[in-house]
Amino acid sequence: MSVLKCWTRSMVMLLALAHGVHAEMTVSQSNAPMAPIDGDLVALLGQERSGLDALSAGRIREIALPPVTVRTQPGRAGKANAGGKAYDPAVLARVASVKGDANFQCLATAIYFEARGESLKGQVAVAEVVLNRVDSPQFPRTICGVVNQGGSGGCQFSFTCDGRADRIREKGAWDVAARIARVMIDGGARDLTDGATYFHTPKVRPSWARRFDLTATIGSHLFYRQPITTAMN
Repeated sequence: MSVLKCWTRSMVMLLALAHGVHAEMTVSQSNAPMAPIDGDLVALLGQERSGLDALSAGRIREIALPPVTVRTQPGRAGKANAGGKAYDPAVLARVASVKGDANFQCLATAIYFEARGESLKGQVAVAEVVLNRVDSPQFPRTICGVVNQGGSGGCQFSFTCDGRADRIREKGAWDVAARIARVMIDGGARDLTDGATYFHTPKVRPSWARRFDLTATIGSHLFYRQPITTAMN
């Protein structure tokens, strides 16, 4: 029980006691062995009651009610963009810094080269795929590991092995990609692709697309995730 609740209940009991003591003293005050003490108590409680009567109802509620405790999600403390929607221009505008470590650079670069011509949602959707892969045991455990992953079928992200120099020529597009990367790494909402870990454009038809579940179509990209298997399958 909080200190405020204990204090409030004590005051209520004391006020009630004051009424009882006062009533008893009107009947017999002269022969009561505790009469001097009771008189002091009544005077004290009278002062306390006068003070309470002078308070507004709102102030009494502030005193009586326990303070509100604000809880943060585990692992998200200190993250300014936790839960923010990176496709909201207002959220991007509030990003304080567009700098970061190697993983930040890898994600921003992937967004820039894979989706800078897309809408904000289209760019965020690509970021979701990268981060969903990081969370999957089937892919590398870091953003840079996911972005730069190779394999027998070539690169996972075409810009990493297309033979072209990865130069940032569009500063405005890079700023947007960097802001999206910052929000997403800080815990931005992933609510566009329903857990997708793959995407492609309509110009290509990869064989895996027939086996996977289509989760979203955003701009010029189709997004997929591997089918959920159970023990019954």
